[in-house]
Amino acid sequence: MPYPASVSIWGLGSELDRVPEHRRNSEWVHQLWQQENARLLKVTEAGEFYSCEEGRRLRLPKPFVAFDPQRHYLLGLVADVPVFTVLSLPEGETSSLRTVGHQLEERERDLATAAVALVNWHRQGSFCPVCGGTTRVVNGGFGRVCEKCGEQLFPRTDPAVIVAILDARDRLLLARQSTWPKGRASILAGFVEVGESLEQAVHREMLEEADVELTDLRYWGSQPWPMPRSLMVGFTARTEADRVSVDGEELVEGRFWSREEVRAAVAEGSLVLPMSSSIASRMVAAWLDGELA
Repeated sequence: MPYPASVSIWGLGSELDRVPEHRRNSEWVHQLWQQENARLLKVTEAGEFYSCEEGRRLRLPKPFVAFDPQRHYLLGLVADVPVFTVLSLPEGETSSLRTVGHQLEERERDLATAAVALVNWHRQGSFCPVCGGTTRVVNGGFGRVCEKCGEQLFPRTDPAVIVAILDARDRLLLARQSTWPKGRASILAGFVEVGESLEQAVHREMLEEADVELTDLRYWGSQPWPMPRSLMVGFTARTEADRVSVDGEELVEGRFWSREEVRAAVAEGSLVLPMSSSIASRMVAAWLDGELA
């Protein structure tokens, strides 16, 4: 059955049933492939896929090739429809979660996110990290086993934190990365380091990048972001600082913005906010609407 989700910008649940209790059964997975209603989502090495209806729907053709458990991975069932994914060579114009993620229906966005993450992981998992032996796919695509030492491998997710920081005047901290064009800005984010809690990562990253100390740290929501395999964990926080000092390396500009300043700068084209498919965009939108604590 589909699993309920925790607080998430993607909604309160998912229509994608990942069937973990059945996917170890290779014969059962093979039978799903042979069903008349089975569908296949092709993903390229660039993590892109094929869409239709101007990016509002995924292109999900029926598979017409023989099932190969080493190449075809079961994503799960959507309303009893088995959906598989496969690494594919480019076959025309492709889409990405960055470009069409905000347009897709929730269940198709879940499929695309899972497919891109799974294909990316398999592309890097051909050899065992313990002994260097070759690995083979198991569990319908949700695992690999080393043929030499027997090490079991499972799809990885790398946690990252992203924080909407408000000052005493309810202004939002926006910053520009060194690789971004002038005018583009977002809230601050960073990866969780080994042995670190999410909260510790928030405080460390914000001190490192902007030299701000935080209070009133609160969880806001999460977003899977398979570029290549991140889970973005969103927080809100307060600071007594009224200015920031960016590190000059990863961040080159940063300051607090009022809602009026953001709206005016966006309207005149001098400020470009995060893409609408991202958790950063939704957190900024929530702040603009007065919904962030």
